[in-house]
Amino acid sequence: MTAPRPETLAKLTPVLTKRWLSPDAWRIGTYEKLDGYAALRKALKAHPDDLIQLIKDSGLRGRGGAGFPTGLKWGFIPQGDGKPHYLVVNADEGEPGTCKDLPLMTHDPHSLVEGVIIASYAIRANRAYIYIRGEAVHAARRLRNAVREAYAKGYLGRNIQGTGFDLDLVVHSGAGAYICGEETALLDSLEGFRGQPRLRPPFPATHGLYASPTVVNNVGTIASVPYIVLGGADWWKTMGTEKSSGPMIYSLSGRIANPGQFECSMGITLRELIELAGGMQPGHNLRFWTPGGSSTPLLTAEHLDVPLDFEGVAAAGSILGTTATQIFSDQDCPVYATYRWLEFYHHESCGKCTPCREGNYWMVRVYRRILAGHGTHEDLDTLLDTCDNILGRSFCGLGDGATSSVTSSLKYFKQDYLDYIEGRTAPKLSEKQLVGAH
Repeated sequence: MTAPRPETLAKLTPVLTKRWLSPDAWRIGTYEKLDGYAALRKALKAHPDDLIQLIKDSGLRGRGGAGFPTGLKWGFIPQGDGKPHYLVVNADEGEPGTCKDLPLMTHDPHSLVEGVIIASYAIRANRAYIYIRGEAVHAARRLRNAVREAYAKGYLGRNIQGTGFDLDLVVHSGAGAYICGEETALLDSLEGFRGQPRLRPPFPATHGLYASPTVVNNVGTIASVPYIVLGGADWWKTMGTEKSSGPMIYSLSGRIANPGQFECSMGITLRELIELAGGMQPGHNLRFWTPGGSSTPLLTAEHLDVPLDFEGVAAAGSILGTTATQIFSDQDCPVYATYRWLEFYHHESCGKCTPCREGNYWMVRVYRRILAGHGTHEDLDTLLDTCDNILGRSFCGLGDGATSSVTSSLKYFKQDYLDYIEGRTAPKLSEKQLVGAH
């Protein structure tokens, strides 16, 4: 393992992660000593419309996967409509490989709380919610403690900092359903219903929580807001690229020496990220990887120098997603990896729409057959045909995401499938595991 070159180390841009290693970083005393709530005091002196324009000017895009311009989303909220407005933070992080929001909420929860207050002020919301995954018990405890501390210091509640602005913030734990990461399913769950996606239009901007105007943003998106308010749009744009501004937390896992979170300017390459992580594990060579979690199409070693920003990854045929970079080597099987991801999507499908509910069910069984040594050449056509009937036809993005690894692994690693089918690779699943696959 060799140390990263100075020019690669310079790509590290700790902004959202800068307090993580500070003693008691999650406590309000530490947070206030390190610029905490200074952005809020500055924001409360500005007009809400000016804050929305600031976020537009910064080029901040959603950190939850879709990359939608944040300021534009805030601007969709109708003003003067006489309805209550809501801000909802999507903290239901549950996709395989994705792990950037949980450490942020655990180590620096006040950055999210401060971002919530500023964003709520900008969109004229007097009630906000953080919807966190039910299994994230430790992060939820830290968040609730941060909310209590913020109330005690007058940053939440009535007449915040003497400005006349009121805001109540609720931390709500879900029941651990991946589908609730989809914003409309999250809203249904928050209202007490079964978490299933809604038909759109109408969109949450006009008919969201309780049929009122609602902004739904990711944890990383909202936590970025205080830094933009303090540093300004031009400073934020000194990091990243022209169309993908600012830093991003890249979550590296898999066959690397030092897995973890690496906050870098958007546009860094996987080659540089692997260098920052101490290189590949001894005896392992990169073979395939996900740029943004299991719902994004696989890339290969040929894509080591693709810029990891929204445009660069799209040009390579994948999606930046949640920057959950799962790294696999020549000792890993892309067929088996895809099967495990598909099991997840089959299990997490809410069952509302036929393409996702039935398509993933049957694809799992086809994969079991292939991996048990009973696959046929026709199975590959069946998989592609099934993906074609899911992609763009399912009710929400869960179905689309489930097809990503299937189609991309067949594109780059068809020979691996043929090796199972034609008997060159020993079966990975037993006959017992094959039960139900026919």
